[in-house]
Amino acid sequence: MRLDDRFDDLIAALGGFYRTWLVFLGVDLGFFRAIRAAGEGGLRVEELALRTSTHPRAVETWAWAAEAHGLVQADDGVMTLDPETALILLDEQRSEFLGGQFVHSVVATLDWDRMIDFFRTGVPVPARPDRYRSAIEQVTRQDIAVFFTEGLAAMPNLVARLVTGGRVLDVHCGGGRWLVAMAQRFPALDLVGIEAEPDSISRARELIEDAGLSARIRIEQVSRDEVTRPGRFDLVYYQYALHFLPDPTASLRASWDALDPGGSLLVLDWLLPTDSGEMRTIHGELIAGVHLDEVFMGAGLRDVAAYRDWFAAAGLPEPTVMELPSGATLFALERR
Repeated sequence: MRLDDRFDDLIAALGGFYRTWLVFLGVDLGFFRAIRAAGEGGLRVEELALRTSTHPRAVETWAWAAEAHGLVQADDGVMTLDPETALILLDEQRSEFLGGQFVHSVVATLDWDRMIDFFRTGVPVPARPDRYRSAIEQVTRQDIAVFFTEGLAAMPNLVARLVTGGRVLDVHCGGGRWLVAMAQRFPALDLVGIEAEPDSISRARELIEDAGLSARIRIEQVSRDEVTRPGRFDLVYYQYALHFLPDPTASLRASWDALDPGGSLLVLDWLLPTDSGEMRTIHGELIAGVHLDEVFMGAGLRDVAAYRDWFAAAGLPEPTVMELPSGATLFALERR
């Protein structure tokens, strides 16, 4: 690559750092949502500050920078938001939703002041603050949309079974958003979520109570090395969770043993690319950043071969591997 081209490439990446922060502020403080709600009439800085309980001077700076980065349009001081940007940053029911990714990427890097020590010592950080897990739950909004729009669309037989009812287990359920979405989609299901982090359990139980689903969804606290619960289930689900667990093989084996005949084991995750060409894409760049953050914690993403090895080591049949349009991967196994 020529020097000028490489310079332009790297300066674009540097600009992307600031753009990420502008998106994070716009999502987290409600700027984008307020501007979209105003419609074609748009909002002035003073109105936006008033509606979001923020300081006009700070909002003015954000608005100026957001326009420079093409995130909003400003005409005579009136800000508007184009529908495509609004969809990507705000519409949680779409698989294209990226607002949660921006929130998580910024919140994750708030702990990177310890990254230099990690590289020098090789000792991962022992724990992350509650804000980190709360931010991850913003990413799971996209994962849930991917599961419903892409995953379930590829498994009509499973949908037909879930409509008739059954028991569902969500392993490492986080803030419980997938459980609530499943309970709303399939009114005959009873659901259990297991989770180790107390702050995530509190958010999950609050979410379930607010949704009026406490009679159908139960959250149980477990230690991080506990992999399932006693009982029989028609579906056991892992969403962006299996590679975080201390012993993925033991967890898969226990989950398989807990399935009733005809039950399904599903694992939805984002994997490391398997070739260098795939890595040198925008998706590959994003995955590389997520992987760095997870290795920093002592975990790390895996490739498809690692998942196949976990299933095999657990003594399970070969799973069906579905590469979904969003870039996520779904592993599916039915206990016949």
